[in-house]
Amino acid sequence: MTQDDAAPGHFISFEGIDGSGKSTQTQLLADKLRDAGHDVLLTREPGGSPGAEEIRKLVLKGDPDRWSAETELLLFTAARRDHLERLIEPALADGKIVICDRFADSTRMYQGVSRGDLRGKVDTLHSLMIGREPDLTLLIDMDPAQGLARAKSRKGTEERFEDFGTDLQEKMRAGFLELAKQYPDRMRTVDGTATVAHVAAQIWRIVSAHLDKAQ
Repeated sequence: MTQDDAAPGHFISFEGIDGSGKSTQTQLLADKLRDAGHDVLLTREPGGSPGAEEIRKLVLKGDPDRWSAETELLLFTAARRDHLERLIEPALADGKIVICDRFADSTRMYQGVSRGDLRGKVDTLHSLMIGREPDLTLLIDMDPAQGLARAKSRKGTEERFEDFGTDLQEKMRAGFLELAKQYPDRMRTVDGTATVAHVAAQIWRIVSAHLDKAQ
């Protein structure tokens, strides 16, 4: 599916460094949109579809050096393709608002810039196998040390990327901010250091304006 063939729904992604509050804000936005009468699908990457969730287990757990950046790129692309085919595209075709916690911009950062100099390969694979961008991307920006501390405090099992430390998060933040300059038509930056309620209010203003414009 190409961007020119975009379905009638709306595709919104959230991006940011680890611990930036994406999962909390995606849920708050989904709830608010449902309260406003919208049909919403809330999903995540890597994962979403059953096949992609299996790949998630491979890439987010274990030793930091378990996979090379090149292998990660192939695994994430495979997961995204399955997610797109089985969940995202059908939901958009039904006119739903799809909210996704991470999408291709994370691969551009993790494997394209921060974990390896693979941006050209990331973009080539994306063009060949994915072929679309979100209609709107919300980048939650915050200090890398603060975000990493928040992420590690969760004490979960999916901490492979957090275990690379602050250096990776700093590269990620700089890269995401550069991406926002590269894609100004779809990416909006939100101050993630504010309270949860204030961040949610920022996001709601951006999303409301986007939906009004799309009508």
